[in-house]
Amino acid sequence: MSLSVALNTARGSLSANGLQTDTVSRNVAGVGDAAYSRKVASLVTTDGPVRVVVNRVSNTALFDKMINSTSDLAGRKAILDALKSLEQTVGDTEADGSMAAKLSALNQALSNAANQPNDQNLAKAAVAAAKDLARAMNEASTTVQSVRKNADDEINDSVVTINDLLTQFDKANRAVMTGTVTGADISDALDNRDKILAQLSQELGITTVVRANNDMAIYADNGSPLFDKTARSVTFQPTSVFAPGTTGNAVFIDGVQVTGSKSLMPLQTGRIVGQMTVRDEVTITYQKQLDAIAGGVISAFAETNIDATKPSLAGLLTYTGGPTLPTAGAVGLAASIRVNAKADPEQGGNPFTVRDGGMNGAGYTYNTSGDAAFSDHLRALQATFRADQSFPTDSELPTTASVMTAAQASASWLEAARKAASAQVDTESAVLSRTSTALSNATGVNRDDEVATMLQLEKSYAASAKLIATVNAMLQSLLDAVR
Repeated sequence: MSLSVALNTARGSLSANGLQTDTVSRNVAGVGDAAYSRKVASLVTTDGPVRVVVNRVSNTALFDKMINSTSDLAGRKAILDALKSLEQTVGDTEADGSMAAKLSALNQALSNAANQPNDQNLAKAAVAAAKDLARAMNEASTTVQSVRKNADDEINDSVVTINDLLTQFDKANRAVMTGTVTGADISDALDNRDKILAQLSQELGITTVVRANNDMAIYADNGSPLFDKTARSVTFQPTSVFAPGTTGNAVFIDGVQVTGSKSLMPLQTGRIVGQMTVRDEVTITYQKQLDAIAGGVISAFAETNIDATKPSLAGLLTYTGGPTLPTAGAVGLAASIRVNAKADPEQGGNPFTVRDGGMNGAGYTYNTSGDAAFSDHLRALQATFRADQSFPTDSELPTTASVMTAAQASASWLEAARKAASAQVDTESAVLSRTSTALSNATGVNRDDEVATMLQLEKSYAASAKLIATVNAMLQSLLDAVR
């Protein structure tokens, strides 16, 4: 080997060593970054001088599993968070603040008033208990609509995020394609592209297809294209105010509806799906339960015309649209239920109308003689209050039950839904954790391994430097000999 060849070999070795050292340094800097994949600098010695090719360690199967689990978990968390918010309307069923407890308190107040029908304070207490129950139902309905509005806002935020991520993905995908064509190092560009995919998978389920020159297309889990050469538009019109009966809008991808009952191929997973489930299913069912219970209470305290020539009308508890009794499944009763002003002393009413009747006129008065010991109507109200009623089948309440049993069934339904959602979140969290750990083990950086590699590179550097020093000494000897 000539001295010039030896020198060039040493210089090539130092150059390759520098690139390998740089790669190790990048790996060390990427320790702890979940979006970073380990880079491997390989020496290529065929067809010319030594070259360094940087490859990115990847595992497509594990990555796909991770983004699928991410989508599923995001949707389930959205449902669980909403159920926890709704659970505030129930509380501890044994506590005074629960709906069942307020119904029980009203029943007890009626019993007390029936035992001493001449005591105005006990009559007032019955009216106050009814007012407390109505207020609790009003607040519960407000909470339900607030949760619906929050879900609608979250859907809108998700759509904004998706469109922003698709714009970022367009730039990242172009960088990968350009680097592939020119032969540049695209390992960091691939990391960036995968990071965007991981963020996108939180909003909705996705699948990907890699084509020539590392070009990638993204499809939603219902098959709708999100990115194919260009980003597709995802649109949603948020709802400004929610009330019982309000219908929220759907999400569209490239003009095609992908959520709601009118969607032929709806989205399956992701935060959007979870929030849609909250807005259009969970809260709707719970609102129906509240409305059904409110309707049952209104009917239980209805006043019946003495000669049966006129219909029964709302009594102690009425609603917007009263005094006509509401129809089964009427919407918005929990939001508008209230104590009849004619019985409420705070509104100038007479609390003894609970005992005597007459909130709807003389034809609905039971104690026509004005007897202070009259308790028949109060005991009749108690009996009606405890009697079974029919509830709408779509409310998921018992089809036949008392209002007290219905309130307890509603609380049980909500708790069962929360418990099931919590179990699903725990299960999917475990799956995502295991998948992320497996992916990290396969593609992540081990600091000890990188330090060991750096020590090997230092030895290689020292050997190359020694060779250069040796060649330099030999060249110097030759020059000295010529002189």
